[in-house]
Amino acid sequence: MLLVLVGLIVLMCIAAMNTATEVREQQQISIVMTDGVSDAGADSLAATLRQRPYTLKCRTVTKDEALKEWNAATGDNVEEVAGYNFFTPEIELYLNAPYAGADSIAAVAARLRTYPGVQEVVAPDSEVVSSMDRFFSHTLMLLGGVALAMIIISFMLINNTVLLTIYSRRFTIHTMQLVGATPGFIRRPFIRGNLISGLLAGLLASVLLAAALSFIEQTQMAEITRYVSWGHAGLTMAGLTALGMLLCALSALIATNRYLHKDYDELFK
Repeated sequence: MLLVLVGLIVLMCIAAMNTATEVREQQQISIVMTDGVSDAGADSLAATLRQRPYTLKCRTVTKDEALKEWNAATGDNVEEVAGYNFFTPEIELYLNAPYAGADSIAAVAARLRTYPGVQEVVAPDSEVVSSMDRFFSHTLMLLGGVALAMIIISFMLINNTVLLTIYSRRFTIHTMQLVGATPGFIRRPFIRGNLISGLLAGLLASVLLAAALSFIEQTQMAEITRYVSWGHAGLTMAGLTALGMLLCALSALIATNRYLHKDYDELFK
């Protein structure tokens, strides 16, 4: 059950990271061109920007499209009032998540202002972006701390259980030492048995997590699975199995070594 809880926390961390990536990639930078730039000129700049490593996607908003969007938003026909379409082409630029931090956005915006034909660059507010980054960072730190605490608790409980098991066989260990058995030979069956226990625990925890995800997919909470793919879940389940085996084997090693170095009189304590 502790491995199930650890798995759930790990999946929550993955969901939080994917959510953070999605939110960062929704940050839009608007590039307003000058009056003398045609739609074709804006398309040319957009094609150049698509080759930059910070670009996730970008599209050109032509003069006519800008006019239609304004008319739809306000309900007025600006072209009839002014007698001409005074809008200029724009480029909507979306950044890759690693470049969507406050400092990176400011650097990209400053670089965009140097391109010929660019009149204005409208970037997301740095304070809003910084607040969002802090929120996701604190969330991940909290979930990571809880996961670490659960792993430590798991190790302590497993270690105590294994210690009691090996305590009941401490005289057998001592007898094996008297007949010349090496420490490795004595440790091997204990470690092997606990590896199997850890494997079974990890597999059972994985089955429970898979069942929970399958149930969620059939309910109104199916949107959650958009942030946690089965690929991520599979890696988490493999990690849980490996963690269960590691914790059990390590506990067996520590507990066995404890009694391998005790004298006969100390076995009664």
